[in-house]
Amino acid sequence: MPKKKLVKESEVIMTEMVLPNDTNTLNNLMGGKLMHWMDVVSAISAQRHCNRIVVTASADNISFQHPIALGNVVTLKAHVTRAFNSSMEVFIEVWAEDIPANKKIKTHRAFFTFVAVDQNGKPIEIPEVEPQTPEEIELYEGALRRRQLRLVLAKRMDPKDAVELKSIFGFEEEKNNK
Repeated sequence: MPKKKLVKESEVIMTEMVLPNDTNTLNNLMGGKLMHWMDVVSAISAQRHCNRIVVTASADNISFQHPIALGNVVTLKAHVTRAFNSSMEVFIEVWAEDIPANKKIKTHRAFFTFVAVDQNGKPIEIPEVEPQTPEEIELYEGALRRRQLRLVLAKRMDPKDAVELKSIFGFEEEKNNK
Protein backbone atom coordinates (compact mmCIF):
# COMPACT_ATOMS: atom_id res chain seq x y z
CA MET A 1 0.00 0.00 0.00
CA PRO A 2 1.39 3.43 -0.90
CA LYS A 3 2.39 5.64 2.05
CA LYS A 4 0.77 8.70 0.46
CA LYS A 5 -1.94 9.31 -2.11
CA LEU A 6 -2.92 12.48 -3.92
CA VAL A 7 -6.27 14.10 -3.13
CA LYS A 8 -7.34 13.84 -6.78
CA GLU A 9 -7.02 10.03 -6.59
CA SER A 10 -10.02 9.99 -4.22
CA GLU A 11 -12.23 12.38 -6.21
CA VAL A 12 -15.72 11.14 -7.02
CA ILE A 13 -18.43 12.96 -8.96
CA MET A 14 -21.97 11.57 -8.78
CA THR A 15 -25.00 12.91 -10.63
CA GLU A 16 -28.64 12.25 -9.79
CA MET A 17 -31.98 13.64 -10.95
CA VAL A 18 -34.65 14.61 -8.43
CA LEU A 19 -37.65 12.42 -9.24
CA PRO A 20 -41.14 12.56 -7.69
CA ASN A 21 -40.36 9.73 -5.25
CA ASP A 22 -37.39 11.77 -3.90
CA THR A 23 -39.46 14.82 -2.93
CA ASN A 24 -41.47 16.14 -0.03
CA THR A 25 -44.94 17.69 -0.25
CA LEU A 26 -43.40 20.96 -1.50
CA ASN A 27 -41.81 19.11 -4.47
CA ASN A 28 -38.31 19.63 -3.06
CA LEU A 29 -35.68 16.96 -2.52
CA MET A 30 -36.10 15.32 0.90
CA GLY A 31 -33.19 16.00 3.24
CA GLY A 32 -32.76 12.33 4.04
CA LYS A 33 -32.40 11.47 0.36
CA LEU A 34 -29.72 14.13 -0.06
CA MET A 35 -27.87 12.86 3.03
CA HIS A 36 -28.03 9.33 1.57
CA TRP A 37 -26.48 10.53 -1.68
CA MET A 38 -23.81 12.44 0.27
CA ASP A 39 -23.00 9.32 2.30
CA VAL A 40 -22.69 7.21 -0.86
CA VAL A 41 -20.44 9.63 -2.78
CA SER A 42 -18.20 10.21 0.23
CA ALA A 43 -17.95 6.47 1.01
CA ILE A 44 -16.81 5.79 -2.56
CA SER A 45 -14.22 8.56 -2.20
CA ALA A 46 -12.96 7.09 1.08
CA GLN A 47 -12.74 3.62 -0.46
CA ARG A 48 -10.77 5.00 -3.41
CA HIS A 49 -8.29 6.55 -1.00
CA CYS A 50 -7.60 3.49 1.10
CA ASN A 51 -8.68 0.56 -1.11
CA ARG A 52 -10.49 -0.89 1.90
CA ILE A 53 -13.99 -1.34 3.27
CA VAL A 54 -15.06 1.86 5.03
CA VAL A 55 -17.76 2.72 7.54
CA THR A 56 -19.28 6.11 8.24
CA ALA A 57 -18.08 7.49 11.59
CA SER A 58 -19.68 10.96 11.48
CA ALA A 59 -21.34 13.57 9.33
CA ASP A 60 -20.84 17.21 10.19
CA ASN A 61 -23.56 19.83 10.26
CA ILE A 62 -25.58 19.83 7.05
CA SER A 63 -27.72 22.94 6.75
CA PHE A 64 -30.47 23.10 4.19
CA GLN A 65 -30.20 26.67 2.91
CA HIS A 66 -31.31 26.12 -0.68
CA PRO A 67 -34.11 23.75 -1.61
CA ILE A 68 -33.48 21.45 -4.55
CA ALA A 69 -36.55 21.21 -6.76
CA LEU A 70 -38.22 18.31 -8.51
CA GLY A 71 -36.53 17.82 -11.89
CA ASN A 72 -33.23 19.41 -10.84
CA VAL A 73 -30.01 17.59 -11.61
CA VAL A 74 -27.91 17.18 -8.48
CA THR A 75 -24.13 16.88 -8.75
CA LEU A 76 -22.17 15.73 -5.71
CA LYS A 77 -18.39 15.99 -5.65
CA ALA A 78 -16.31 14.37 -2.90
CA HIS A 79 -12.64 13.93 -2.06
CA VAL A 80 -10.55 12.96 0.94
CA THR A 81 -9.05 16.02 2.64
CA ARG A 82 -6.85 14.28 5.23
CA ALA A 83 -6.17 10.81 6.57
CA PHE A 84 -5.26 9.94 10.13
CA ASN A 85 -4.39 6.41 11.37
CA SER A 86 -7.50 4.58 10.18
CA SER A 87 -9.93 7.46 9.70
CA MET A 88 -10.25 10.02 6.96
CA GLU A 89 -12.20 13.21 6.43
CA VAL A 90 -14.12 13.58 3.17
CA PHE A 91 -15.33 16.94 1.84
CA ILE A 92 -18.57 16.97 -0.17
CA GLU A 93 -20.00 19.79 -2.27
CA VAL A 94 -23.47 19.66 -3.81
CA TRP A 95 -24.83 21.63 -6.77
CA ALA A 96 -28.38 21.79 -8.04
CA GLU A 97 -28.96 22.50 -11.71
CA ASP A 98 -32.15 23.58 -13.40
CA ILE A 99 -31.13 22.64 -16.93
CA PRO A 100 -34.08 24.24 -18.84
CA ALA A 101 -33.50 27.54 -16.98
CA ASN A 102 -29.71 27.25 -17.38
CA LYS A 103 -29.20 27.86 -13.62
CA LYS A 104 -26.75 26.06 -11.35
CA ILE A 105 -26.14 26.83 -7.66
CA LYS A 106 -24.04 25.33 -4.90
CA THR A 107 -26.56 24.16 -2.34
CA HIS A 108 -24.70 22.20 0.33
CA ARG A 109 -21.28 21.25 1.65
CA ALA A 110 -20.28 18.98 4.46
CA PHE A 111 -17.50 16.88 5.94
CA PHE A 112 -17.99 13.18 6.60
CA THR A 113 -15.58 10.96 8.50
CA PHE A 114 -14.95 7.34 7.56
CA VAL A 115 -12.93 4.57 9.16
CA ALA A 116 -11.21 1.90 7.08
CA VAL A 117 -11.77 -1.59 8.45
CA ASP A 118 -10.55 -5.10 7.74
CA GLN A 119 -12.78 -8.13 7.03
CA ASN A 120 -13.48 -8.44 10.77
CA GLY A 121 -14.55 -4.82 11.15
CA LYS A 122 -11.36 -3.78 12.97
CA PRO A 123 -9.81 -0.38 12.07
CA ILE A 124 -6.85 -0.66 9.71
CA GLU A 125 -4.03 1.73 8.82
CA ILE A 126 -4.46 3.84 5.68
CA PRO A 127 -2.22 5.98 3.44
CA GLU A 128 -1.66 9.66 4.19
CA VAL A 129 -3.07 12.38 1.93
CA GLU A 130 -0.79 14.60 -0.11
CA PRO A 131 -2.54 17.89 -0.93
CA GLN A 132 -1.31 19.86 -3.96
CA THR A 133 -3.61 22.77 -4.83
CA PRO A 134 -4.17 25.79 -2.55
CA GLU A 135 -7.74 24.59 -1.81
CA GLU A 136 -6.52 21.07 -1.00
CA ILE A 137 -3.84 22.48 1.32
CA GLU A 138 -6.36 24.74 3.10
CA LEU A 139 -8.77 21.85 3.67
CA TYR A 140 -5.90 19.60 4.79
CA GLU A 141 -4.64 22.17 7.31
CA GLY A 142 -8.13 22.70 8.78
CA ALA A 143 -8.88 18.98 9.07
CA LEU A 144 -7.09 18.50 12.39
CA ARG A 145 -9.13 21.33 14.01
CA ARG A 146 -12.36 19.88 12.63
CA ARG A 147 -11.36 16.41 13.86
CA GLN A 148 -10.62 17.67 17.36
CA LEU A 149 -13.91 19.59 17.42
CA ARG A 150 -15.81 16.44 16.40
CA LEU A 151 -14.08 14.45 19.14
CA VAL A 152 -14.80 17.13 21.76
CA LEU A 153 -18.48 17.36 20.74
CA ALA A 154 -18.75 13.56 20.86
CA LYS A 155 -17.22 13.67 24.36
CA ARG A 156 -14.35 11.48 23.15
CA MET A 157 -11.76 14.19 23.85
CA ASP A 158 -11.41 16.66 26.71
CA PRO A 159 -11.47 20.23 25.33
CA LYS A 160 -8.27 20.90 27.27
CA ASP A 161 -6.52 18.22 25.20
CA ALA A 162 -7.68 19.72 21.90
CA VAL A 163 -4.43 21.55 21.17
CA GLU A 164 -5.67 22.91 17.83
CA LEU A 165 -8.80 24.34 19.47
CA LYS A 166 -7.36 26.03 22.55
CA SER A 167 -8.02 29.54 21.22
CA ILE A 168 -11.68 28.66 20.51
CA PHE A 169 -12.24 27.35 24.04
CA GLY A 170 -10.22 30.13 25.69
CA PHE A 171 -7.69 27.87 27.39
CA GLU A 172 -4.72 29.87 26.07
CA GLU A 173 -6.05 33.04 27.71
CA GLU A 174 -6.74 31.17 30.93
CA LYS A 175 -3.18 29.83 31.02
CA ASN A 176 -1.66 33.23 30.21
CA ASN A 177 -3.69 35.00 32.93
CA LYS A 178 -2.41 32.72 35.72
